[in-house]
Amino acid sequence: MSNIEQIHRISVEGTEVFYREAGSNSKPKLLLLHGYPTSSYMFRNLIPLLSSHFHVVAPDLPGFGFTVPAEGYVFDFKALAETVDQFVTKLGWKKFAIYVFDYGSPVGFRLALKNPTRITAVISQNGNAYDEGIDDRFWGPLKKYWAAGKSDSELTSVLRAYIQDKRNVDSQYFDGVVDTAAIDLAPSTLDWALLSREGQTDIQLGLFFDYQNNIRLYPQFQEFLRNSGTPVLLTWGKNDAIFSFAGAEAFRRDVKLKNLEIRYFDTGHFALETHAEEIAEAIINFLVPRL
Repeated sequence: MSNIEQIHRISVEGTEVFYREAGSNSKPKLLLLHGYPTSSYMFRNLIPLLSSHFHVVAPDLPGFGFTVPAEGYVFDFKALAETVDQFVTKLGWKKFAIYVFDYGSPVGFRLALKNPTRITAVISQNGNAYDEGIDDRFWGPLKKYWAAGKSDSELTSVLRAYIQDKRNVDSQYFDGVVDTAAIDLAPSTLDWALLSREGQTDIQLGLFFDYQNNIRLYPQFQEFLRNSGTPVLLTWGKNDAIFSFAGAEAFRRDVKLKNLEIRYFDTGHFALETHAEEIAEAIINFLVPRL
């Protein structure tokens, strides 16, 4: 496999998974898992910086990017994790590190719960696993939605309007960023175009509602961190208003000091947009001696 990024598709139980790949198959394996509202495109700057050291793969989760879900696909986090699990099995991967961001975090940690010994390391870039990280500036309306249920038409309408407003995609890229001139407009424009496809609002609304089930699994995610001895690198945009600084600090409770490194960056949710080179360097320095 070339160090230059290539794109591929593979069928997983009727779902055509789109993924980006780079690096030699002989190198340690690193799975990059994106979040909302983006796709594997968020890793466009990171992949070439890592591909000489790792065999890197970044899939688009079902409901995002260019992955085409099977007819009747159930969009919840259990299903997303099952698809990714089947995906890495089809690739023939036995052991791999995971880079988790946003929605990619519960997907990645579900993989870890299913088979802890195959996860060689965790890189969490604003990928939450603690109640403290659930910032009410973003999650407050969703907590009300979870409490009221899907039948609450008023809250449902509010959240549908949120999903359908491009400003709420743009804000995730710009909020908390010191130098906004560094933000490329292409990612948010692509995200918005893909979110505007027919049926997308219902898919994203369903995932918003289901996120509460990830929070219920947080204690199990923490148990994995506590008992597995898996090395953990946090590369966190400290100004994130979705998954807060406190959520990063909480990892200290469960990951032994010798296995933990925390790097904070003066930026927002999408830290790779402003600090890809620094994050790549941190990943290489952390993983290469350990894998």
